[in-house]
Parts: sequence; C-alpha cells; structure tokens
Amino acid sequence: MENTLSLFVKEMRKQFGLTQVDLAEKSGVGLRFVRELEQGKTTLRLDKVNQVLALFGRKVGPVRLDEGNGGE
Repeated sequence: MENTLSLFVKEMRKQFGLTQVDLAEKSGVGLRFVRELEQGKTTLRLDKVNQVLALFGRKVGPVRLDEGNGGE
C-alpha cells in the first residue's frame, strides 16, 4: 500500500512532466532515492525528502497531532 507522501510525489512528478531520472537530477538526489520514495519506503532521510518536495513548493515538518488527522 502506498502512503500519502509517495502518492503526492508521484502525482506531482507526473503533473510536471518529469521522469524519475529528471526528478532525481533536478532535486539533487539519487535515482534510487526517488524510486524508494515513490514506493513508500518507510525509512528515508528527511533532508533528502525535503530536497525533492522543494521542487513542488512543499516540505516535511512537525505537525501537531491535534491539528492533523491523527488527534482528537
């Protein structure tokens, strides 16, 4: 099952007309990292995730559980 982050990256990459190779080159990460990110690998370096997300004007950061979907 794919997670929200992997689906977001894959969808944005396609919207921007990029291949995985293009995304890796433009964000400065390796092709293997892009593939693992899109496949939903659960252990990834956040600095590299943010390098990729920066191309789409996004970043990963701390979110309070009571402000997101996980808290009551």
